[in-house]
Amino acid sequence: MTAEKNTVHNGEVLVVDSLITESSTTQDEVARMCAGLIPDGQLAVLQRQLHADFLKIPMSFQLPPNYTGLDASKPWLMYWPLHALEVLDPDNQTDDILSRIGPSIMACLNEIEGAFGGGNGQIAHLAATYASLNALAISRDEHVWSQINRERLYKWLMSVKLPDGGFSMHVGGEEDVRAVYCALATAALLNIITPELTEGTAEWISRCQTYEGGIGGAPGNEAHGGYAFCGLAALCILGNPVEMIPKYLDVDSFVRWLSARQYQPEGGFSGRTNKLVDGCYSWWVGGCWSILEGALPRITSKDILWSKADLQKYILFCCQSPRGGLRDKPGKSSDFYHSCYVLSGLSEVQHRYSFRPKLRGSESGEWSFMWTYELESPDIVIIDEQNVVGPLNPVHVLPAGVGERMHDFYAALGTLEL
Repeated sequence: MTAEKNTVHNGEVLVVDSLITESSTTQDEVARMCAGLIPDGQLAVLQRQLHADFLKIPMSFQLPPNYTGLDASKPWLMYWPLHALEVLDPDNQTDDILSRIGPSIMACLNEIEGAFGGGNGQIAHLAATYASLNALAISRDEHVWSQINRERLYKWLMSVKLPDGGFSMHVGGEEDVRAVYCALATAALLNIITPELTEGTAEWISRCQTYEGGIGGAPGNEAHGGYAFCGLAALCILGNPVEMIPKYLDVDSFVRWLSARQYQPEGGFSGRTNKLVDGCYSWWVGGCWSILEGALPRITSKDILWSKADLQKYILFCCQSPRGGLRDKPGKSSDFYHSCYVLSGLSEVQHRYSFRPKLRGSESGEWSFMWTYELESPDIVIIDEQNVVGPLNPVHVLPAGVGERMHDFYAALGTLEL
């Protein structure tokens, strides 16, 4: 029998598990910190300007020395802050910032392979290609978009497609559900999804669902919040999510696992069983809720499955760094990764997404661009006007309308002879 974790009531830890471990001790410490920061009946203020100033640091191309370890993540160091800035306020995207994106991203293009690497002269990699295209989508720079050789990039995608339906992150690299999502999201934006590219992929994702109900990185792996989002979002690219999700996932088991990810008194999500809350899962787990609620009407925030109000409290009271930027949890430093996905989680809290297949046709590759949004009902969560952030495309993790514009640009160029 699995013992439950300790809980906190009125600032006091209630011990419901007599086995004391390093994990349970750390959990109690985090619970106490968060309980002390989240007052009853009060609303926190989103420190927009403080966070915007922090997020503009990478745009100066003068990162501090400790970022040298991310030399192979240059496209991410553009996508994360660019996305977060636009979610905070579209006016943060100045012409000066947007004009720098294209040349910087194109410098990471591996011209031999046709896809993007993590930096200049590096091998093509699916994660870097996904981040590069998302950053280019935010740039709205159609001149740069026209420079991408889609035929060559498609051939590279096929070179990392595996016989079992999955994808490897790079030629000869690891196979996991991140690779599947990055490959399909890339193909959807570029309008190069084909039956050849997607053959067997939905079935492979289905094999990644675990006995817990979540989705692991590969068949047989432990369920994880980030992989859960990647698997679920990939199914939404492969076809109509109303049909794909229940066909390839045990939805009840998945919902049960997602619901168990929200802790109290923190209000945030953990990424795995018996792990601490982390602000980034505000999106990785929260984004799963957005997709499920938007595609499957029987799953709704009105049910006692999880609390948007409590997640908003965790984000605003516990994840805002006084130095600017968003963080994992109290006591941690802010960074661009957490700023991106914590603010995306806040957007998810504040908006209700709906899948609307009549928005477009049913052409392959268009399914992930059929989402609408509206502000969430005050019956679900009270949103202070000064804290409202922008809506997203919940499949591509891009500001609403941005991915759609890029896809339509390539769709207008016509179908490739692949």
